[in-house]
Amino acid sequence: MRSPKLAALELKRFGRGRMPRAALVALLLLPLLYGALYLWSFWDPYGRLDKIPVALVNDDKGATVAGKRIAAGDEITGKLRDSKVFDWQEVGADEAKDGVENGSYYLSLTMPSDFSERIASNSGDLPETGALQVRTNDSNNYIVGQISRTVFSEVRTAASTNASRTFLDKIFISFSDIHDATEKAAKGAGDLKGGIGKAKKGSQDLAKGLKNAKNGSGELSGGIKRLDKGAADLATGSRQVADGTKQLSQKVNKVAGQVRPYLQDDGRSIARAAQLVADSAKAARHHLETLVKGAPVAAKDARAASDDLAAVHQEFCVDPADGEATAPDTAVRARVCPALKRGVTAAANAAKVAADVDATVRANKGDLTTLDGRLADLRTKSQALVREAPHLDDDLKSAVAKVNALNSGAQKVSQGAAKLHTGLASARTGASDLDKGVGRLRTGASDLDGGLFKLADGSSKLAVGLHDGVAKIPDYDKDARDKRTEVMADPVKLASQSMHKAPNYGTGFAPYFIPLSLWVGAMVAYMLIQPLNRRALAAGASAWRIAFAGWLPVAALGVLQIAALMSVLHFGLGLQMARTAGTLAFLALVTCCFSAIVQWLNARFGAAGRILVLAVLMLQLTSAGGTYPVQTSPPFFNAIHPFLPMTYVVEGLRRLISGGPLEPVWTGSAVLAAFTFGALALTALSARRKQVWTLDRLHPELSL
Repeated sequence: MRSPKLAALELKRFGRGRMPRAALVALLLLPLLYGALYLWSFWDPYGRLDKIPVALVNDDKGATVAGKRIAAGDEITGKLRDSKVFDWQEVGADEAKDGVENGSYYLSLTMPSDFSERIASNSGDLPETGALQVRTNDSNNYIVGQISRTVFSEVRTAASTNASRTFLDKIFISFSDIHDATEKAAKGAGDLKGGIGKAKKGSQDLAKGLKNAKNGSGELSGGIKRLDKGAADLATGSRQVADGTKQLSQKVNKVAGQVRPYLQDDGRSIARAAQLVADSAKAARHHLETLVKGAPVAAKDARAASDDLAAVHQEFCVDPADGEATAPDTAVRARVCPALKRGVTAAANAAKVAADVDATVRANKGDLTTLDGRLADLRTKSQALVREAPHLDDDLKSAVAKVNALNSGAQKVSQGAAKLHTGLASARTGASDLDKGVGRLRTGASDLDGGLFKLADGSSKLAVGLHDGVAKIPDYDKDARDKRTEVMADPVKLASQSMHKAPNYGTGFAPYFIPLSLWVGAMVAYMLIQPLNRRALAAGASAWRIAFAGWLPVAALGVLQIAALMSVLHFGLGLQMARTAGTLAFLALVTCCFSAIVQWLNARFGAAGRILVLAVLMLQLTSAGGTYPVQTSPPFFNAIHPFLPMTYVVEGLRRLISGGPLEPVWTGSAVLAAFTFGALALTALSARRKQVWTLDRLHPELSL
């Protein structure tokens, strides 16, 4: 009897009575219940997160920054409730804590009272981070805690981005303020450069004027010095004359009475004395003439020098030619003008002294003229006396009177000359001080001119540097600030692109649960169907025919199981397959492979084989990489991963359901075919062994 006929006979056994038929139906539906129920329960858990109750505690009191009210807690609360991620329930802090502890809430999110204040602090002097407080309880549900970490990471990122935008916007506004301030500074530097240029020209004019003033003050000092020397000579000469006339008068008056009888004999002596008086009078007249001619010239020169210096002071310090004084002009005048003012005062004093001397000369011109006339008269009379000395005897009485008159005039001349000398001495001191002061002013003006040259050069470089700086400092308008703030607050955008994206959790796990249900279906099938047909064994059929006869019924049932399972998954749960026909064909190969492996384990090991079937299932589930990548598993599971068929089933179904290159499908098909033929060969070998009865078969050690 051929293998298909033997398989059909095996299946006909289930048509005898209700229980066998019910068992057959249950066998067909078992993978459906196993796979469909699992996938249904895991189909889209993330789409129903809004059913998970979580506590939301908003203790944030808000903050005010730059007159603007900030309520970060209320803003986040509104966005969380609108997002429909979790069933957010606003409660107090104590209720949230108790709820997480007793399981009423899976987790809690708390925004502290200073949350807005901390976020707003990034624009102040002491920035602080805002803290969102999350409390979870893994004893309630571990997966919810993992999901919450992902969700709250996104919440934290959004809150941080908003805070960064506010902070960076203030930075870009500060850039604009710095740009405007630097632009004003550059304009001020340009004005400073112009003002310093004017001040430099003024300092040059001042230096030239002080040079002229120095020359004039030097001439004034020299002239007054010469006048003082002449006045000293005049005072000395006039004093000598006065002393001489006084002595002469005394002697003449004393001796006149004594020598009068002897005048005839002493005429020559008298003549010599008279000649001396005549010569002295001549010298006195000469000095007096020098005083009268020199005083006006000295006064004029002193006045001219004083006026020049006063004009310079008036032009530079009192009435600047360029209008309103700038900051550099003011600094220069503050340094020069006090010294210049002292020079003006000293020159004015010297001019006053010279003017006083000239005024004294002019006021006493009549007296001086009289003095000059008297000196001339004295000389004339002295000459006459010289001539008349031999005749003194006759003219003694007249001579005595003239000598007394001469003495009186000489005393007056001496007094006037002393006053003139005293006045010219004061004028000489003032003129000397004036000359020294003007000299110092001239030196200071030269230093000022040099300093202003350096200052002008420095201000030029400052102006150029500030203008260059204005060009380099950014000046952002509102649109530019908003664009740059958005980029810097969130500089890295995640351009996520999912290739062959699974629409939901169930679709992603279908490649794992479908082969699991098919393995279970084959395992249960061989609990009802003998792995080796007993009739064929008893009839002595070939081992291959026996193996195929035990494999074909379960493989056929597996195909029916696939049809039922995939119909429910597709039409009931909405599983969409990128390659439907390929998926069904691949699953047919899968169920053939699994049926062959389970058959061999049962045929070879008997009752123990059923336990081995479960063990192999466990090994495949843990090493196939159906949930987490196998690389995350311990080394043992990585080691057995390439040697188990479910590994290739999971990889192939992922490409057939979600899409992608088919290389894993072809590889998996080859591996599954190899496993199928290998398992059938081993089953045939076991069938040959089963055709020989032994004591172990008659009395098995384990029976299930």
